[in-house]
Amino acid sequence: MRLSAPIGFFAPCLLAPLLAFSAEPAPDSLEAPWDAGAKTCAAGRPLEPIQVHRFNAQTIVLRQNLCSTWEAPFLYLLIGDKQALLIDTGDIADPSAMPLESTVMSLLPGEPGAKMPLIVAHSHGHLDHRAGDPQFERAGGLVPADLQHVRKYFGFDAWPNGSARVDLGDRIVDVLPAPGHHPAQLVYYDRNTGLVFSGDFLLPGRLLVDDLAAYQASARGVAAFLRDKPVSYVLGGHVEKNRAGELFSWQSTFHPDEHPLQLTKADLMALPEALRKFNGLYTETGPFIVENPVRMLIAVAAAAAIVLVLLGALTYRFFRRRARRVQNLQVQRINPS
Repeated sequence: MRLSAPIGFFAPCLLAPLLAFSAEPAPDSLEAPWDAGAKTCAAGRPLEPIQVHRFNAQTIVLRQNLCSTWEAPFLYLLIGDKQALLIDTGDIADPSAMPLESTVMSLLPGEPGAKMPLIVAHSHGHLDHRAGDPQFERAGGLVPADLQHVRKYFGFDAWPNGSARVDLGDRIVDVLPAPGHHPAQLVYYDRNTGLVFSGDFLLPGRLLVDDLAAYQASARGVAAFLRDKPVSYVLGGHVEKNRAGELFSWQSTFHPDEHPLQLTKADLMALPEALRKFNGLYTETGPFIVENPVRMLIAVAAAAAIVLVLLGALTYRFFRRRARRVQNLQVQRINPS
């Protein structure tokens, strides 16, 4: 419903490079038939562990199948003239179960053994976005997802202020610090396509807060950076809603009628206000569902503790009254009136 005509898919092949590297956002399509998974993922269920969708010739969206991992993260491969950038490595390390490295290498220009250099970076350091890192250790170009390595590689001297950029060869990708969900969260902006790769910073699902003050500052900073820049779509790390805006159950492997992956620039600009209204526990503001999972666990634990205390008090009171009643009956038998 937010898509423009998929020009890139139907333009003549000779125009594809021009579309891919246009100074304006490329009106290519994100309407991919993502596998909806299943309520029960049978061991023998045939599936593609990784789905591959070309936004254009140099921009590829990959998704790990819901029946491979309920996280079903989205990964992004950006190809320039000189090198490529992979954003995130997903939730599964085992290459036999999730052949990510071989899939990515097959998508890169060049003959086997002489592929284009690849940078492997991350939106942030949660395991479901970096579990596949070991598959790329021998290839080189892997940027560990912890804050120390992120700051050093991208040259962030005043983290979380400033921005960095990666030149892929006639393709500049801006890299923005965005802590709040994770201490080393990054947001990427591709100047050629106008795509924003937001990881778990912004997605159609739960926005999980680790550090509210940092998240609010990051939302303001990212919005300020992109306010006057063309943004075609905002692409997050997961989809957790259906088209009606309802959340799928936590850890669900079945996503029928899934919400589109892409969000809009308007969503990005509205994020600071949604975070400003966050009550610290759980808040729904328009399409935004913001929660602090640690505080929610503490609240649930506290509520459970209160219930246990009340049950204990009621149980003690019950047995105390019963003991008194028995005692009174015994006295009455000894001293009948």
